[in-house]
Formats: sequence, C-alpha cells, structure tokens
Amino acid sequence: MIFKDYYKILGLETNKVNNDEIKIAFREQAKKYHPDVNTGNASTEERFKDINEAYRVLSNSSSKRKYDRMWNNHVGKRQSNKSYEESKRDKDSLFSDFFNMFFGTPIQNKEDTSKTKKKVPIKGDNIETEINVGIEDAYFGIEKKISLRTVAGKMKTFSVKIPSGIRDGEKIRLLGQGKQGQNGGKNGDMFIKINIENNNKFKLQGYDVVTDLFLTPWEAALGKRVNIDSIDDTVSLYVPPGIQSGEKVRIPQKGYKDGRGSRGDLIAEVKTVVPKKLTDDEKELFEKLKNISSFNPRAKSSHN
Repeated sequence: MIFKDYYKILGLETNKVNNDEIKIAFREQAKKYHPDVNTGNASTEERFKDINEAYRVLSNSSSKRKYDRMWNNHVGKRQSNKSYEESKRDKDSLFSDFFNMFFGTPIQNKEDTSKTKKKVPIKGDNIETEINVGIEDAYFGIEKKISLRTVAGKMKTFSVKIPSGIRDGEKIRLLGQGKQGQNGGKNGDMFIKINIENNNKFKLQGYDVVTDLFLTPWEAALGKRVNIDSIDDTVSLYVPPGIQSGEKVRIPQKGYKDGRGSRGDLIAEVKTVVPKKLTDDEKELFEKLKNISSFNPRAKSSHN
C-alpha cells in the first residue's frame, strides 16, 4: 500500500506548520483542483478527494499527531519522494485504502465537504490597486471616486473615503469588492494603497512638513518676524539676524498628524531671494554696502 504524503498533497514541504497554514494550503489546492473548474477530468476529481482527505487528517490535532509519527518514518524514502501519486480507493468510497487502514472511521470536520458531496465555498481573490492623494487632501480627509476595470472587463466606479490624517502607504480595505467567490463563497476584498503626493508648497517627511521660507537679503541679515503658512493655519515666526539660506527653522506641532492625537513639526527652510531688478535708490544702497562691508562669503573665515 502506498504511503500518502498528505503534506505534499496540500503543497506543503514540512510538517512544521500551524492550523492557519494548513487551512490556506487546503483552500489553494481545493480552488486549483475543484471539479467545477476541471470538468470531465477524472484524475483531477481523485486529486480533489485526496486534498479533502489530507485536510481532514491534518486539521484535526489528534489525527495530525498520529499521522506525523508515521510521516516521520516515511519521509525521505522512495515512495514519499515521488511526485504526487494516488492510492487506491473503492469506486464509491470517499477515502483511500491508506486512510481507512490507518484512521478507520472518517474524522468529522465541518469544512470538508467531500462526504456530502457539497461544493466547497471558496472565497474570491483579493485585488490591490493604488491612488495618489494630495498632502492637504490627505491631512483633512476627502472622498474620491475611482474607476477600475473588473475581471469581466467592465469599468466600475468606487467611492473611497480617505480618512483625515491617513499615512503614506497605508491601505484602505473595501469589503467584498475583490474577485467573485465560487460555490457561494464570499467575494474577495479590494485593498487600495494611498500614495501621498507633495505639492509646490508642502513636502511630507515622516510626520514633519517641510515648506520654503523666502526672505530678502536685508530680512535675513537684520532678522524679522514673518507669517508662514502651515497646512491648516498661519504661523508667526521670528527669524533671527544673520540666518543663512538653507538653514531650517522648526515650528513644533504644526506638521502632519501622527495618528496618536499629536502632530509632527513644520520645518521652514530659508531661501534668500535677491531682486532681479533694482531701483536707482536700491542700487545706490547696495553699492554703498559693497564699499563699506568687509564681508566676503568666499573667504574661509567668513563661515566661522
């Protein structure tokens, strides 16, 4: 009598697996070899019965322990190294000679349907897609409509509610909007990955938001209190004298939501802007400054 490697029948390479892994393997094999998708194929029907038989044994902790003792004695021998091979069963029997010899009366398992010859409900596959959302829309939340092509080739429009403060890369789950289930099984789900897009004003870095702080040369040199926009507010910010272009000023708790009731920071990056055109008075003042100032940014000492 041929020893039956139930783990191999379920596509598993080892007996060091838990119940969840066994269940997932069973469903994958059942979906692949189900008679409804392999009409008229006798060998596939036999394979499907063996898949159910394997699941009956391995999903029951008591029978699994009993089977594992035999499995450990057979793995590595010639028969267990063969590719999948059916053992004989009576024409009308739901279980093989190996099963009946070793386990006797079939084990009760509500998920196995070969005994009653009912169709096994199989959940449909999940599908994944992604959409881009602007940083401000992600911060405040928004409802977006997306159109996707279904498995049948038709376009379908979904309404997706983007919650306020969603994180970049986070996924939204739409229950039952995946591929259709088989034999009365539930439809799969749709997972939508959210990609947060920066704009010309704000850039997301973790939970911090970076923005530009444009200053005139005299504001940077003399210092000034200025107003700067955060995502949801206008902030008053003091710029110290002598601040350099490229320096960053951090304003606490004015960045992006962190999902814990707090916020990141707003980071203002200084960019000094020189006027392209000068009035005669401005030009005269700059000429005067040039003549009286000893500052040379190209000299090493000027950076200390």
